[in-house]
Amino acid sequence: MSACRMLPGILVTVVLSLCSSAAASSGEARAGDAAENSPVSLSQARQAAEWRDQQRLMALLEDKKALESALADAREAHARVSREDTALRIEEGARALNGARLESRQSDQDDSLAGLLSALSRHGTEVRNELGDDSWLALGDTPLPLRLEDARVLEQRQLEDVVDSLAALTRATGLASAMTLPVVEADGAVRQHRIVRLGDFAAFTPKMLLARSGESDNPALEPDTPHEISRWLSDYVDGNNRTLAVDPTRGRVVEALTRSPSLWQRFHQGGYVGYIVVGLGLIGLLVAALQYAYLLTISARVHRQQRTLPTLRAHNPLGRVLRRFARMDGQQTPEALEARLDEAILAEIPRLERGQPLVKLLAAIAPLLGLLGTVTGMIVTFQAITVFGTGDPQRMAGGISQALVTTVLGLITAVPLLFAQTALSSRSRALTQIIEGQASAALATRIEADAPEEAAP
Repeated sequence: MSACRMLPGILVTVVLSLCSSAAASSGEARAGDAAENSPVSLSQARQAAEWRDQQRLMALLEDKKALESALADAREAHARVSREDTALRIEEGARALNGARLESRQSDQDDSLAGLLSALSRHGTEVRNELGDDSWLALGDTPLPLRLEDARVLEQRQLEDVVDSLAALTRATGLASAMTLPVVEADGAVRQHRIVRLGDFAAFTPKMLLARSGESDNPALEPDTPHEISRWLSDYVDGNNRTLAVDPTRGRVVEALTRSPSLWQRFHQGGYVGYIVVGLGLIGLLVAALQYAYLLTISARVHRQQRTLPTLRAHNPLGRVLRRFARMDGQQTPEALEARLDEAILAEIPRLERGQPLVKLLAAIAPLLGLLGTVTGMIVTFQAITVFGTGDPQRMAGGISQALVTTVLGLITAVPLLFAQTALSSRSRALTQIIEGQASAALATRIEADAPEEAAP
């Protein structure tokens, strides 16, 4: 009976401890709802919660199975929380032990090991940065040094990895390795190409050199690879020749060669003035060539006419002059015959000197047009300096190129035109002298033939 009398008090204590959180939360929710609907004091809310707890307790006392179930749930929750607390305490102890072990190892590490770790980290970072910029060793599967910036304790594995990667990179600098990698082509497309990496000096395909592309991690084809170098690359890859062009300046010389303009590109640098100069020069040379061919033909005909003077032909100037002289009236005075003969010779000279004035004029104009291009190029240069200043030489390169190229084009055009004009003048003068000599001989013969007839009476 005494145990039965004590049971309600024990059950009240256990059940109140089990249901306090649920009752408090439900009470707070209901109190919040009541506060929203009508003003209720805190004391009234507390009294209502206590009354609800008492009602629930009485219900549990009347239902023994519900009481036992609630007690079992409470014991199970308590055991679960105890287990979780024990696991957290064990994990915390392990972390503390690991931290203490690391601190002990770091404290045991002397200054030499710390300095070695710092040196390895610094050199490894420098090597990776250098290879990531413009080194050909970054191509392929050559291992790179590990990043040790976040390492606090130097481990044997880290030291071995750094040493092995540096040794592999050093060995790769003296090897020619063939591989297949994506390459950026001239049209911007990325395609697989068979390439050869020659240490850290160069990389190339069987036809073109490779260059570092600033917009992509993949190398790019160099479309302006010199023809001689391209032929060497093809022979080297095919195994036909062991000669290979190597740029010890890490691509600067090859880049300068590829950027050096060709003769056609230099011609275009002259601009419109250069086009005009070259056009006029071509016209002058064409006229000179046609006239010189005409003079060569006439010269051959005149020489044949000299060998057959009794048979005069009209297809050469000498034959036409002598035929005209033969048809003259023999009763004329020698002075009149000489004047008529000079007239016939002068009628043939324009054909022999045709085109020479134009060629001479173009030879004189070409340097003046080159000077005009020089002046216009300097004007462009000074305009660029006015707008952009002198900090960027490339802004002035266009005007300077035009100034120099037009001058060169003017001189190149004038020199052959002067030679052509001299050749034409010499050839025409030689033919004129032959015609004049033969005409003078014919006039002298006629005068001598007429002189005895006048002296006989």
